[in-house]
Amino acid sequence: MSSAPFSLAVASGRSGLQKQGVAMGLESLFGWLQSNIEVFVALSSAAVAVFGAVISRNETRKQRGIQLENLRHGLDAQSLGWGNQCIDVLTRAATFARTRQHQSNDASFFQQRINLMLAISALVERGRLFFPNIDPHHKGADKEVAYRGDRPPILDALMYAYYEIEALSRQGGPTADNSADYIDDCRRLLVSELQAHFDPRRRDAIVDRYDDQRLDHRSEAIARAKGLKTQLKSRRPNLNIPDRKETLQRAKVPPALMI
Repeated sequence: MSSAPFSLAVASGRSGLQKQGVAMGLESLFGWLQSNIEVFVALSSAAVAVFGAVISRNETRKQRGIQLENLRHGLDAQSLGWGNQCIDVLTRAATFARTRQHQSNDASFFQQRINLMLAISALVERGRLFFPNIDPHHKGADKEVAYRGDRPPILDALMYAYYEIEALSRQGGPTADNSADYIDDCRRLLVSELQAHFDPRRRDAIVDRYDDQRLDHRSEAIARAKGLKTQLKSRRPNLNIPDRKETLQRAKVPPALMI
């Protein structure tokens, strides 16, 4: 009978010891926090800083992606505008070749021919901003950077049309009957290359653009450009194309226009 009170006393003692232990533990924790508050604040600040850095990094990536996409759209818009100008000029050049004999006089003919040559020459120079030369490290090391290497076929199409216009005379002349057809062929090559330039399957290569073009397509385009060059040489045997400058704005003004 006397053991029951003893058990209750023992249990009560244990409970009191446990409470005392918990209290001492809490006091120790609070004491540690008080004595290490600076460390705790520093760790909290570091965690917040890391979290903020992660968010900032993700936001920076998004902004760079937006900027790159805007750059791509800008390049597309500018190169498309340039291509439209090329198509317009080559269309006018072909029409001019078909109707040159109907010009009222030689002065009018020469003036229109010079205007077309100047327009095409300027377009070639502008086109270098979108279509840099191919393999610039293997040719023309003594030239300015933009003129090293080989012209891409899309600019060859313009230059060959330029040569054909320069060789035109008002009345007849060698191969004059199909000069317009030859210029149309140059325009078709330009349009095909421009269309490949906007191929959505290569959107990720917009910045690198022409030099990263699929090798199979580039080879085909180069072959077509060489075909146009061969035709031009057969049409104009006295024309020494390799010795010509890349930018040609040196058309001679006829005496009739110097009055």
